[in-house]
Amino acid sequence: MLRQTAALGLGTALVPHIRTQAAKPLAKVRGIEIVSLRPGQYHGWPTLARRRNGQLLLICSGGRESHVCPFGQVELMRSDDDGATWSFPRVLLDLAIDDRDAGILETAKGTLLATTFSSLAYEYQFKNGNINKWDAARQARWRGAHHRISEAERKTQLGTWMLRSTDGGLTWSTPYDSIVNSPHGPTQLADGRQLYAGKDLWKSGKWIGVCDSTDDGRSWKKLAQIPTRPGDDPGEYHELHAVEAANDTIVAHIRNHNSANSRETLQSESDDGGKTWSVPHSIGVWGLPSHLLRLRDDRLLMTYGHRRKPYGNQARISADHGKTWSEPITVSGDGANGDLGYPSTVESQDGTLLTAWYEQMSGRPRAVLRLAKWTLQ
Repeated sequence: MLRQTAALGLGTALVPHIRTQAAKPLAKVRGIEIVSLRPGQYHGWPTLARRRNGQLLLICSGGRESHVCPFGQVELMRSDDDGATWSFPRVLLDLAIDDRDAGILETAKGTLLATTFSSLAYEYQFKNGNINKWDAARQARWRGAHHRISEAERKTQLGTWMLRSTDGGLTWSTPYDSIVNSPHGPTQLADGRQLYAGKDLWKSGKWIGVCDSTDDGRSWKKLAQIPTRPGDDPGEYHELHAVEAANDTIVAHIRNHNSANSRETLQSESDDGGKTWSVPHSIGVWGLPSHLLRLRDDRLLMTYGHRRKPYGNQARISADHGKTWSEPITVSGDGANGDLGYPSTVESQDGTLLTAWYEQMSGRPRAVLRLAKWTLQ
């Protein structure tokens, strides 16, 4: 059993508008397990969600050879015993190009919404000639996968996709355009809408904002663009996630790759249901990307990857609806390198927190899914 302590309070030298808090939360990490059931394959960018019936859903990009390759597919696992055991992964989507970051949400009506985006980034291995340096078997795999459809067909499969199930995941719709994408997908709002904070990726690559759905995820429309901070390039904003706080404020986190606060999480807020948003600002957190969860006691929890030593995943707590955030709490700190992260968290009835992420561990050729059980004291 690991014991981690974190004192709340951010230095005002970095973030003048954030005040210091006095509370000192304690966290106990009770255990960390590998939960992916295909050890020969690379797993990446998962999302963990809990259904109203208590079942856990863990979705990811599986079937992979490496971080970037043409074999990615969307896989879904289930657990009916709070993560002790998992079903063998079911493939929900396998386009002829790379299917990447996968999100999952159960709406207020019980519908499941799965999200992903497809990518042709792996083509750089062909363009720079790297593929010619590989062994014959690997070359054959990649060339076979790449040429199973034409160039024109590959471009039509490039997109931001959503799949919908109204029967608990027994059957799924064909993929349809979700307009934007972010790793962990949309969030449910108290007024019945679903809100999707994300980026349009393959359209302009610079539209950062929120879409909403008023028909239980069947269709989506752009609701509002999030402003760009002065001096920033919106194309360097990535991988958003949003949550509705108890005071009705919607808090959105943004992975930032601009030179100012590079690799930090920026935050934007909306007080009118997502119609308008504040200019993104730093919250003094180095790490990416962030997943947001409203706990049963109405505090907000953010979990995020920490891709420098100590490599791992961290969490922070806000007791004031996102106005201030605690110092970091270490969920995991035993990573071998920076190929890890994208944690997402759910809460159990007894207050136990479960956080899932992907990680390329020392001594393992391909990344696995890990699950930590921990509590806040």
